[in-house]
Amino acid sequence: MREIVAHAEAQQHPVVAHVEGQQHPIGIYLKIWGLLFVLSTASYLVDYFHFQGYLRWFLIILFMLLKAGLIVAVFMHMLWERLAMVYAILVPTVLLMVLLASGRLKRTTPFSRGASFS
Repeated sequence: MREIVAHAEAQQHPVVAHVEGQQHPIGIYLKIWGLLFVLSTASYLVDYFHFQGYLRWFLIILFMLLKAGLIVAVFMHMLWERLAMVYAILVPTVLLMVLLASGRLKRTTPFSRGASFS
């Protein structure tokens, strides 16, 4: 019986004091920092190689959104948040962007009344 109790006590882990916050390895931050540097360089190269028109704006906005997504996911710790918190932040933001884009598209259609305030 003593052997069973000793084995059970040996299997129990000591109580660890609760640490506030969550610790992440610094390696992930350095990798993301490097990736942000690469994306910023690619964004700069769009202007360096003189891309024009819609391709230029598509690439600039693509790199901008990728960088913003990495910053939000890793440096603002959204990657480790509960899904409900992620939805509470991302869904209203995406809906606002959709509404802004639809307003812009509606203004530039041939069916608009011709009144442009810009």
